[in-house]
Amino acid sequence: MANGTRGQGDGKEPPDDEAALSARLQRLGNRLATANRPVANVESQRMVSDPSALARGFRMSTELVAGVIVGAGIGWLLDRWLGISPWGLIVFLLLGFVAGVLNVMRAAGVAPNPSDRLKPK
Repeated sequence: MANGTRGQGDGKEPPDDEAALSARLQRLGNRLATANRPVANVESQRMVSDPSALARGFRMSTELVAGVIVGAGIGWLLDRWLGISPWGLIVFLLLGFVAGVLNVMRAAGVAPNPSDRLKPK
């Protein structure tokens, strides 16, 4: 092997190994061609976004923002009414954020709805 030859003989692989490799590559090429072939119906259909998924995302983002805004509004009103500025705003802003996240989790199906506990099983 020090002189650059591959082994015994003239350095060429036997032809039967080459033929077997070519046959395997041909079979693999055929399998890949059939696996990647598009179906006729799929070509005619256009990929469009699901409007219900868009509506669901809009609902979740709206619930989060609404929770924060309502919490901040209640905190600001309590600050003005009781004169405890800025503590009411801080506390209710955090509570609004928690309520918004909880509403998003309920809408996503991660957390159970309170009405589900009242239903008989």
